[in-house]
Amino acid sequence: MQRKLKIVYMGTPEFAVPALEKLIESEFEVVGVVTAPDKPAGRGLKLKYSPVKEAALKHNLPVLQPEKLKDEGFLNQLKDLGTNLIVVVAFRMLPELIWSFPKYGTFNLHASLLPQYRGAAPINWAIINGETETGLTTFFLKKKIDTGDLILQEKEPITIEDTAGTLYKRLMTKGSDVVLKTVALIAENTYELTPQQDPENPKGAPKIFREDCEIDFNKPVDAVYNFIRGLSPYPAAWTNALGKTCKIFAAEVVQKPVDSEENIVSDQKSYLYIRTAKGYISIKELQPAGKKKMYVDAFLRGNKV
Repeated sequence: MQRKLKIVYMGTPEFAVPALEKLIESEFEVVGVVTAPDKPAGRGLKLKYSPVKEAALKHNLPVLQPEKLKDEGFLNQLKDLGTNLIVVVAFRMLPELIWSFPKYGTFNLHASLLPQYRGAAPINWAIINGETETGLTTFFLKKKIDTGDLILQEKEPITIEDTAGTLYKRLMTKGSDVVLKTVALIAENTYELTPQQDPENPKGAPKIFREDCEIDFNKPVDAVYNFIRGLSPYPAAWTNALGKTCKIFAAEVVQKPVDSEENIVSDQKSYLYIRTAKGYISIKELQPAGKKKMYVDAFLRGNKV
């Protein structure tokens, strides 16, 4: 006999929207949505709704935006909705009094094959580290972040051309299917849990700050290439090597030998190579501070390097 689920969905960014839409379109009942408080944005500092709030309002769903998740009033709101399952996709860390109360639990969608790449930026770090495969995991929440028992996992290849942006979009779409499958298993009570085992060589996915994004050209060319694409388009790798601070969005490994010992090699028209510890990287798309994003030929027309 199928369980009667009353789902509260928690998420904030674009990544969380497809899974919410898929649940709304399904046979399951979404009774409410929890997202981040509205934030002032733009020159006028008008309050901006999160992508998840926009989607929820489109479907006339109740939206909760608590400042403090430990607030007893917020817990009472969830109980008043009849919540018996919480689904979390790209939301902040929940206190135990929230994730532990639903009858059928609280599960999270994570963009890696746990237990590897626990943390806030699994898509970025998988590419930075040169992985050829990643995936998606749903798991029930526990006290320690990203350590709960696994429900479902699905793999996704990473190509050598992938950036964080292209992989993000594929996992965002695929993630909606994984969430729906997980909810169906919980409704039918047919899932089997797999406890997470800590790996011998754990790879983390900590939050990335601006200072983490500076390119180290003392590393081999493949590592530099992976670093750039793993941070593209956001938060974006950057360098001061060109005489000014520039974000680098696209690059290629120079395959042919470069007959030079210079750190920067260019014809001042169409190509710009930067020397690494082993080989040269060709800069393809960049953004100087205070300017728009541009291709390398446009950059070279206005800048001598």
